[in-house]
This record gives sequence, C-alpha cells and structure tokens, in this order.
Amino acid sequence: MALGAAFGGRLGVTATSGPGMDLKAETIGLAVMLELPLIIVDVQRAGPSTGMPTKTEQSDLLMALYGRHGESPLPVIAPTTAGGCFDAAFEAARIAIRYRTPVILLSDTFLASSSEPWLVPDVGSLPEIDPQFTSAPSNGHPFQPYSRDDHMARPWAIPGTPGLQHRIGGLEKADITGNISYDGANHERMTELRAAKVAAIAEEIPPLVVDSEPGAELLVLGWGSTEGSIRAGVRRAREAGHKVATAQLRHLSPLPSNTGDVLRSFERVLVPELNSGHLAMLLRSRFLVDVESYTKIQGQPLFASEMEEEIANRQ
Repeated sequence: MALGAAFGGRLGVTATSGPGMDLKAETIGLAVMLELPLIIVDVQRAGPSTGMPTKTEQSDLLMALYGRHGESPLPVIAPTTAGGCFDAAFEAARIAIRYRTPVILLSDTFLASSSEPWLVPDVGSLPEIDPQFTSAPSNGHPFQPYSRDDHMARPWAIPGTPGLQHRIGGLEKADITGNISYDGANHERMTELRAAKVAAIAEEIPPLVVDSEPGAELLVLGWGSTEGSIRAGVRRAREAGHKVATAQLRHLSPLPSNTGDVLRSFERVLVPELNSGHLAMLLRSRFLVDVESYTKIQGQPLFASEMEEEIANRQ
C-alpha cells in the first residue's frame, strides 16, 4: 500500500519492528528497483522472532543495510534522541523524494518509549521539499522513465499524466527506457547506477562532528539511542581526568564522507552497541582500522555508568 501510494505521487510511509522488516523485504527491494520514494520506520526490538517484544536492541542494522536479495542499497538514518526523531524523519523524507529511493529510519524501543521537551517547529520555516513531478514529455520526445537528473534520480510521473505512460515491475529495467531487460551488461550498469546514486548522497549530508579535547587518543563512536548515555559517560570520564572524544553517527548509509579520516585520527576507537558488534565490524572492513567493541544484548539501554567504567578500563 505504501509503495502504491508512492507510485501514485505521494510519499509512502510504513512503520514496523524487526519481524515486520522480514516480511517487508521483498517490497523494499521492489522500491529499490522502481526507484520510488518510500519511508520504512523500523523500531528495533530484541529478537529473534518474537524475542522480547517490549525490550530494546540495535540488532537490525545489518538487516537494514543488507537484508534484501540482490544488490539493493538504500539510505539508512538513525535518530539519536526522542526530540531528534522529527529532524531524522524530515531528513529521510527529503532524501527519499530528492533521490527517488526508499529510506529506512532505524529507531529502537528505547527511543520510542522515551520523551523530552521538544519545540514544535514552524512548518513555514522548514526547507521546501520539491518533488519535481514530471508534467510532460521533454521537447516532444517519448517519456524516458529511467533517464536521470543531476542527482541521478529518475523522473517521478503521476499515473494518468498525458504522454507519460510507462511500465513498472520487479524485472530488471533497461537503462533510460525502463523496458524489461535480461541483458547482462545492462543489469550490471543498472546495479552500479543504483549504488552510485545512494553513495552520492554522502556529498550533501553533514560531516561527522567530533566532541574532543586536546590529547584525546580514544574516540567513543555510537549510533542511534546510545548518544545520551555515551555523552554522559564521556563527561563523567573527563571529570575523572581521562582524555576522551566522542561522536555519534546519524547517517549509516551512506556514511559521512569524513568518517574514515575521523577514525584514523585517533589511536583507538570504541563502538558501543546494543548488538553483537555490527557497526564495529562494518567500520573495520571498510576502513581497515582497528575498532574495538562494547556490546550489550540484554534488552536494556546503554547506561552512562557502563560507559564511564569502560572508558576508565581502556585508558
């Protein structure tokens, strides 16, 4: 239903937890193939299967990044605070519409159950998100549904618009025309184009910002709802005389363009996660740096006292 809404010219949005992501994987892959804007909110909970449905976890990261068959990359954004969920959702909508792609908003039960004072924004002050619907064939030429603009996004044509008839479906598309294609070279090109489009988003997302102090050799890097506990633990460690830096990733796919430089600028990197070390593994493999893990898989959030103790033990 959500993907159908996107085909009809609206931003489709659907929300679920981990078990629902299992069931939605085929349609998310179809959205990647069709290159239509779609928001999938995954509020992670402890698994597998029904697991502990009221307990928090960050164990869906690998599924969000790779949990579809074939080569089907898409952006993944992780809010870090209850109040920040609005900004993360707005950013997800902007990217989905601008780049014609499904986007996963990767939250968790701890964020969903949290609350904080939050100033409702003036809607008129928010940046405009222009869908730039295609309204007519270009210069009288036949409509080409898989031509691309400067952002590598294909046209978004509302069904019923005169002259913009086109076919969609899960079979591979021919470059430019969108016709069904079984040609191997075309499949490789379309696979590379879809990946390049997502990778190019890194050029306009904010760089990874580090809160550091002179002489800090240890970076504590988190993502998602661990931000508050990490910052509080780092603050306590600094008060105890330890020199430590901290940063929080919000864009998990693509990563900020300066991520590798940040990791290499510290002697040691510690990644706390409510899983078995998903992000740490990915950072090691991509940037070839020695990343240490702190993992917790108890259905409980990360605590500031745990971070303070872990930092002290690693100094």
